[in-house]
Amino acid sequence: MIALDAMGGDLGPRETVGGALIAAGEGIEVTLVGDEATLRAELMRRGANPSNLHIRHAPDVVEMGDHAAATIRHARQTSMYVGTEMVKRGEADAFVTIGNTGAAMASGLVVLGRLHGVERPALSAVLPGENGPVMLLDVGANADARPSHLVQFAHLGAAYMRAVHGIAEPRVAILSIGEEPTKGSMLVVEAHQTLAAENGLRFVGNLESRDILSGHAEVIVTDGFTGNVVLKLAEGLVQLLFDQMRAAARSSWRSKIGGALLLPSLRGVRARLDYRRYGAVPLLGVNGAVFVGHGRSDEAAVASAVRSAQQAVDHGMMAALTSAIGPDGTSAASS
Repeated sequence: MIALDAMGGDLGPRETVGGALIAAGEGIEVTLVGDEATLRAELMRRGANPSNLHIRHAPDVVEMGDHAAATIRHARQTSMYVGTEMVKRGEADAFVTIGNTGAAMASGLVVLGRLHGVERPALSAVLPGENGPVMLLDVGANADARPSHLVQFAHLGAAYMRAVHGIAEPRVAILSIGEEPTKGSMLVVEAHQTLAAENGLRFVGNLESRDILSGHAEVIVTDGFTGNVVLKLAEGLVQLLFDQMRAAARSSWRSKIGGALLLPSLRGVRARLDYRRYGAVPLLGVNGAVFVGHGRSDEAAVASAVRSAQQAVDHGMMAALTSAIGPDGTSAASS
């Protein structure tokens, strides 16, 4: 069962309830966590009441602008806290939120704690690579990082890609400004030296940002500041590209004819690059399955987020992550 923060995000219960209904219609058991009266009113408006869709009352909300750690520690009736606590108690297999990212991180740490041996959890985005999915982490949980963090991110990311996406030996790279081992910041250089000698990883060295989606690696590690900038830039470029193409297709009668002919193919490309297809990103390293979606998520993106969480649960995500890091914070393979 997936617990869904029904009060989170920019669009609130209207989209989260709609996404939950889509997921429930596909056979996924979902519990909406939030103000019961509000959620029942939205379900009544939609004329829906499926048997595999439940409600857990949580009267308070973590707003997008709230101070994350303070809110989570002192407001235990928020949908964020209650949903995370359901995972801790075994009442839910995973928690999904499209709310405040910092609060989701704080909730995971406060309620669930870290996996044994993990220093810092990481947010990890799965991107549409040329030859299949590519995981980039961290994408926002840790603005500052140490070399040991990147090494642990590599093991967590590789374990996730093996378990959830079926990649037997994920190639791991470090995001840098050059392919040479000596290129990049001290963080990158030191992490490169450690990863090159690490057991249990297929480390392929440094990777430049232009090659993130090219199929050179399935797991790419970086600090959260850099990863978040890369992710937001990619989102903006995709949006700009399609906005420009739409404007060009409407610029003349000839362009309109050509655009109409290309429209089916362009829709397929856009669907493949649309962040809504991937729904939510896993918070790797906390002792429970937590997924964080885009704050602007509509019901299609919410449904995709719930699907992503259920897929990870079905493929044994937590067992794989638990065995990835040894008790001393190094690879379990070398412990």
